[in-house]
Amino acid sequence: MPPRTPIWKSIHSALSADIAAKRYSPGDQLPTEAALSRRFGVNRHTVRRALAQLAEEGIVHARRGAGVFVTQSPTDYPIGRRVRFHQNLRAAGRMPTKEILSLETRAADTGEAAALDLQPGAPVHACEGLSLADGQPVALFRSVFPAAHLPGLPEALHRLRSVTAALNDQGTPDYTRAWTRLTAKLASPTQALHLRISEGAPILRAVSLNVDPAGKPIEYGRTWFAGDRVTLTLSDS
Repeated sequence: MPPRTPIWKSIHSALSADIAAKRYSPGDQLPTEAALSRRFGVNRHTVRRALAQLAEEGIVHARRGAGVFVTQSPTDYPIGRRVRFHQNLRAAGRMPTKEILSLETRAADTGEAAALDLQPGAPVHACEGLSLADGQPVALFRSVFPAAHLPGLPEALHRLRSVTAALNDQGTPDYTRAWTRLTAKLASPTQALHLRISEGAPILRAVSLNVDPAGKPIEYGRTWFAGDRVTLTLSDS
């Protein structure tokens, strides 16, 4: 008699077929190990072996404390003179949202003051948050704006949830990227928690400065992109 196929391989094949048939789409969470154990009539160790093989093949990925998810194709994200988060994501067929984690007006630190051409200790609006695509975090950001030039920005950011829309609301209808610096990093525990990735997973940090049409610095920011969720592309526009 031919050797029997290991049970975990049968489970792997069944789940692969479910994903190929779009029963679980990219970004969807798979049933829990307990639910899969009941479905296939096996113990969790056998289910875990099948899921490990799917992860090794790049079909699924685990998020600590959240579960196992079908892998999404990385989203193309252009880095150019006119970087617009919502516009970029919609062009890629994804639904963009922003979640504000903190928003305060405080004194600029040395680096922020230098980048924004302000006096040391000048007031700035500092906004930290998450950028999401289809509900999945793709980036953690920190943006700093000159408070004297944009007194109503915090309220506009809370109301509009978009830097572009908030700046337009405050009388800056256009802005462009003056420069961007990219550096590979490893996710800290806090960054991993927010981005729903493993601590030490690869991330890409972008440090950038945006200016208004007159060339005046308007936004100094740092963005940490989840390495497996975006493909950064350089653009002249």
